[in-house]
Formats: sequence, C-alpha cells, structure tokens
Amino acid sequence: MNFSRQIKIFQKKIRIMHKRKFCWGIIGCGKIADQFAQSLSVIPNAKLYGVASKSADKARKFARKFDVPYRFNTYEELVNLAEIDAIYIATTHNYHYENSMLCIKYGKGVLCEKPLTVSSKEAENLISFARTKKVFLMEAFWTRFLPSTNKLMDILNQKLIGEVKMIKADFGYDFPFDPESRVYNPFLAGGALLDVGIYPINLAQLIFKNDPVETSSSAILSSTGIDEQSAYIFKYPNRGMAILYAAVNVETRHDAWIYGTEGLIHMPKFYCASRLHIIKHTGEKKTIDLPFKSTGYSYEVEEVMKCMKSGKLESDIMPLNESFKIIQKMDELRHSWGLRYPGENGFNNIKGDTTKGTPHSKRNNLD
Repeated sequence: MNFSRQIKIFQKKIRIMHKRKFCWGIIGCGKIADQFAQSLSVIPNAKLYGVASKSADKARKFARKFDVPYRFNTYEELVNLAEIDAIYIATTHNYHYENSMLCIKYGKGVLCEKPLTVSSKEAENLISFARTKKVFLMEAFWTRFLPSTNKLMDILNQKLIGEVKMIKADFGYDFPFDPESRVYNPFLAGGALLDVGIYPINLAQLIFKNDPVETSSSAILSSTGIDEQSAYIFKYPNRGMAILYAAVNVETRHDAWIYGTEGLIHMPKFYCASRLHIIKHTGEKKTIDLPFKSTGYSYEVEEVMKCMKSGKLESDIMPLNESFKIIQKMDELRHSWGLRYPGENGFNNIKGDTTKGTPHSKRNNLD
C-alpha cells in the first residue's frame, strides 16, 4: 500500500470515529480487564464492543457481565472485527509485546497495560512497528492521568514547595508464594520490579523529567529467580535523588513523599491517590481531596480516544519515548541483579532450591 493511500484510510477512520461511539476491545479477561471495563461504562461516548480470551468460558462470563456484543477465544478474531477502534491489552507481562504487535498489524489502536513490554529490545521493536504502520500506541499508566497526579504537577510547576530535591516512594504487597503465579513465575515475567516497582520509577521520571545520572540498587531474589524485593536509588542532574522500593512478599504503605526546598507533599497510596497533603516550611498545611471516577481507568481511556480522534499516534502525557526510557532503566536494574527472562541471554530459571522441586511451567496465558 502506498503512503498517500495509507493516509487516506487513516483520515477516513478518524471521520468515522467522530460520528459514532468509540468502540473498544479487550484482550485478556482477568481482574484488571474487569476494572477497565467498569471504567469504560462511565464514559458516554465509549462502548465495549468485543473481548477475547484463550479461555472460552472466561470470555463468555466476561461478555455476559458487561453486556459485550462479541466474544472470542482467539485474539485473531477480535482484531478482525472491523468496528473496533482500539484494544486494551490485559494479559500477563510476557504477552504484552506479542498481543500489541498483533493489534497494530491489523490497524487497531493499542492501550497496553504496563509494563509496555518485558525488555527495551521488545519496546524498541514495538514502538518502531507502531510508528511505521501509523497506529496509535500507549502504555496504560493510569496513574499519570488521575486528578491527583495532574494537581501534583501543577503544584510542582508553580514551585509551591520550591525545587524538588528528594522523592521517597514504595509499593509492596504480600502475595503468597506460588511458583506458577504471574507474580513469581519468570516465564510470565513476574517480579516486584515489573509488577509494582515500575510505579515509583514512573513517578520519579515524571517529576524529575531527566534520566538519572547515577543508579544504585539491590534485590532479594526468590527461588524462582524473580525479585521478591528490590530497592533503587537514582541521582539526577539537578542534585536531586529518588529512593524507591518495591516488593511482592511484604505489604508496605504505598506512599510517596516529595521534598522541596520550601516544603513537602505527601501522597498516600500514590499510585491511586485521591488526596494530597502539602506542608510548607512556614508551618502552613493544606489537604486537597481529589476523588476519581469509577476505578480510575477512565482518564487514560479518554486520553486515547482524544488522541486518536485528533489523528495523534501517541500521547503527550505518556509518550512512547518515556515508556522506552523506563523499560531501559528496568533492564539495567534487573541485569545488575542477574535477573533475566526467557529469551534474554543468560536466563536461568532456577535460583537455588525450589519449594516443590518441580520446574516452573511455561503456561500459555493467564488472562
């Protein structure tokens, strides 16, 4: 297909989008897909049009719950549904690249759950493919679109706490050890860093806006080889610092503290914050309540729809280069601990003694 023909088709799609409801598809019918579907229901001009799961029973139950017109047990059938404008990828980490590539191949806009891919090599290929095919692609970092995050950035841009010098943030939860689970299985790209460590790293990247000039980190690996706890210290060009921590074997507060030269901001449960506490060095204190709609995913959905209707191929709020830099940093961290996933050089499934003495399965998909 020549370039001018490609542009005409692209423009026609945009015109059609403006005339009717924006139709969504979902690949994967697990818990996070459920939350996404709930948020879609509060957007008047959005419609969940089709879902797909490798489990026909899951697809059937999901479609019934959310009154979805079409359900499939193959992803190829979903991407061939002409009415669908964009697809949300809600499968396990190890399938994000493959599922996104499939959608882009068929011209469907993609909102892929974080992390965008497992490695920077995959991310580079995926981003390049989306740009070549002129198809919208965005990492589903819902936190960036919440009212609390928007307000935080307004406060920082106005220098209400002066220049930011330090960030402390943690995200840990206690998930019972199961070598077959998406959290502990390396074949499903498990581990604290990719699952929840990406949240504090994203916050630091958003606030400091620059890449760290120096990094130090440490991790405790489970018997399956994934990081069950990991900590990272980043130093930035403005002499700022981020101290970040993640875990899948212990519950933490999920709080962020942003320290400036004239005060601080406390974000309780920063990844889904609905409140900011501002404390100035003068003694002045202020609490701002910022509730979000439904499950909080509707804001990223609206961003995708707005971008695609205006003909944009990526978001300015969650740009692809930003996603790539974060994944590149996570590669660096993982590799420094000796943590590599299947397909990467040096991958070793077993680290020490396994709990049951059985190899961890290469299960197809946990969606």
